Amino acid sequence: MIERLGSFMKRRTVARGGIIFAQGDVGTGLMGVLAGSVKISVASAKGRHIVLNTIHAGDVFGEIALLDGHPRPTDATAMSDCELVVIEHQDFMPFLRSEPEVGLQFIEILCAGLRRISEQVEDVTFLDLPTRLARTLLRLTAASAPTGKVAITQHEISQIIGRSREGTNKQLRAWAKQGWIRLERGGVSVLRSEKLVAVAKARRTS
Repeated sequence: MIERLGSFMKRRTVARGGIIFAQGDVGTGLMGVLAGSVKISVASAKGRHIVLNTIHAGDVFGEIALLDGHPRPTDATAMSDCELVVIEHQDFMPFLRSEPEVGLQFIEILCAGLRRISEQVEDVTFLDLPTRLARTLLRLTAASAPTGKVAITQHEISQIIGRSREGTNKQLRAWAKQGWIRLERGGVSVLRSEKLVAVAKARRTS
């Protein structure tokens, strides 16, 4: 899809930790990731952040605000140095009307996003910390194959699984001691994915 929309794109670079857009910002454009990774999150009234999704190279985000023109419903933050492309609403909508197949692809993107959020709510509600953490590490590192390394902080991981930073760090250190993973500055590498797969298949309740 990104290739088909090339003539409308503008490039944008964002350094690691940079805010791409904030909840409530005017939503005028769809964004695609050429390089790097982005976290999509929301904040509670008490300032606690929950990560709803992580976006990697080849993926798009911001499609809801692009289509309805309403304010952004989430925050988007660069998890690493990112190179993005932006397609503005005013350019995209005429293209969408002339290319109905693209509209169908956007429906698929929206459905996939809703499915992912539903799965995350289920995980946070019913699964214990090790199971959630194993599933999250496997999903994140799958996007970084074949290296098995993902640029993410332990604090960001705790936001994704909806548990305390202390509990998350304790479990990560235990797996690192067992040789399943390697903790690095600003990243995690999975060394024994089969061990995490076994934990991820468990469906123990909290």
